[in-house]
Amino acid sequence: MKLNDLKPRAGSTHSRKRVGRGPGSGLGKTAGKGEKGQKSRSGYSQRPGFEGGQMPLTRRVPKRGFTNIFKTEYATVNLSQLGDIGSEIDPDLLAERGLVRRGKPVKVLGDGEVETALQVKASKFSRVAREKIEAAGGSCTEL
Repeated sequence: MKLNDLKPRAGSTHSRKRVGRGPGSGLGKTAGKGEKGQKSRSGYSQRPGFEGGQMPLTRRVPKRGFTNIFKTEYATVNLSQLGDIGSEIDPDLLAERGLVRRGKPVKVLGDGEVETALQVKASKFSRVAREKIEAAGGSCTEL
């Protein structure tokens, strides 16, 4: 197979609608836009959220809650994902393996089992994760 032999699967693509090509096409004269009016003109686009002059939903519904700008967002990793990485685990190694993205602090969660003794370095550990790692003979180091 060569690149020039590639084509979409049968039935997965549709030909473009050619409008305004005469009455025989079924989309002639007004090209499927109905009669006169703003919506039939070229360049028309309605503002997002506009409801014809009625008070829009975004302004009818009251504001609620707030966003805490000081909140710390953690990248989470489960114990089940740490098993086959190695014995010494730190955020750089996790980022290298594609489990977390660089720049965010890492929190280890307790879903899964630990068979070997792991030396894990992370910003935070859940209570269950810490218990499981230490029960297997490993250690948890908070950065």
